[in-house]
Amino acid sequence: MKTVKFYTLGCKVNQYDTQNLRERFEEAGFKEAEVGRQVDVCVVNTCTVTHRADADSLNIIRKAKRFNPKARIIVTGCLAEFDKRRIKDAGADLIVENSKKDNFLEFLRLRNNEFNDINEHNEINERVSLEVHKGISYFKNHTRAFLKIQDGCDNLCSYCKVPLVRGASRSKPLEDIIQEAGRLVAGGYKEIVLCGICLGAYGKNLKTKISLVQVIEALEKKEDLTFIRLSSIELNDITDSLLSLLRRSRKLCPHLHIPLQSGDDAILEKMNRRYTAGHFLDKVLNIKKDVPGIAITTDVLVGFPTETEEHFKNTLRVIRKISPLKVHVFPYSYREGTRAFATWGVRIEHDIMNRRIAQIRALAQECSRSYLMSFVNKTMDVLIERRWKQNPDFWMGRTPNYMEVLVKSKLDLEKRLIRLKLKKGPDHLFLIGINLSLAKKEIRKKEAFLAID
Repeated sequence: MKTVKFYTLGCKVNQYDTQNLRERFEEAGFKEAEVGRQVDVCVVNTCTVTHRADADSLNIIRKAKRFNPKARIIVTGCLAEFDKRRIKDAGADLIVENSKKDNFLEFLRLRNNEFNDINEHNEINERVSLEVHKGISYFKNHTRAFLKIQDGCDNLCSYCKVPLVRGASRSKPLEDIIQEAGRLVAGGYKEIVLCGICLGAYGKNLKTKISLVQVIEALEKKEDLTFIRLSSIELNDITDSLLSLLRRSRKLCPHLHIPLQSGDDAILEKMNRRYTAGHFLDKVLNIKKDVPGIAITTDVLVGFPTETEEHFKNTLRVIRKISPLKVHVFPYSYREGTRAFATWGVRIEHDIMNRRIAQIRALAQECSRSYLMSFVNKTMDVLIERRWKQNPDFWMGRTPNYMEVLVKSKLDLEKRLIRLKLKKGPDHLFLIGINLSLAKKEIRKKEAFLAID
């Protein structure tokens, strides 16, 4: 039996794509190799969102070639749309563009080890829906299953390369989503994370108009599905109907990841973000008022060309006011082919960039601490995901509003839904709780800790 190994870089969509490829290879008779074993095929699913992602992708290709010298190295993902020469120089035998990834095995000629390159005309913008065979039925090494329902982006932010490598927005038909979710639920998954490159654009390209809200409402009918989570959504895609659903739904998680990128109007305009800082602030504060306890997480891009100290201070002000649970901070990276790359040549010095990143991270921790403390003495459901890497005596899980929880137990708690009463911990960096579900089963009460990353 031929063997295969997968390397994945980047976002949830890429992780889903790898799982889709994994199942297609299994259907073709491949077995995924154990760690440390030589393989016949290595698949590297790359990312190109930043220069660092490019470098990491190329390093993984070299590593795959070095540790598997007899294997065929197949490279796909976002970097495969560009930089084919560097990919080949790194050791790739075959490059499968993103636009061909959904039909991956159809382009491989595996008989007698014959591999043909497939770098013909790019049809990435010519599809109108996501045709991905039957989708996935499980999600390896995950307790929460990602389900891609949308791909591509039409927003054209000036700094972003994603529309160039992912193409225009495309949506998966609702009936395919329902069938795929059914397989995942039948496999024991209690939480499904709906993901896409621009999730809020779901349905806009389909002949039969349908919205993200309608997808969620259809999935709510799955009896054994406990939680539905949105991976990320743009501010302008948060509709009144979505907020209404958040208020009344028992399954849609009270957690929205809403990218901010900058809190300064001048920078937002150059980024082509299509909202002002005031609009972002007003809408997020209204969301927090309308949906009590909702967790807001966000992305911030630091060091965009021409960003001054005053621009940066405006970003800090917005973060402080929305008080998110988490902030993902990214240094600006010049991306060839973007308008920012072509228009603004001013680079922010690395020491200034690093200082600003450190300031945002410090503020983000303050905001996280404040949010966590608001849940002291509350009882919450926690879906246990895995053993904690730092201490295998503990299990790590998440609440519906995306707070991490550590539960001490010798039992196998994976995929268990348990109840915790949260208490204040040392230095306000942890919440300590009582594991109510296990106590009811006459199991000794366990301490649990809710931690800040």
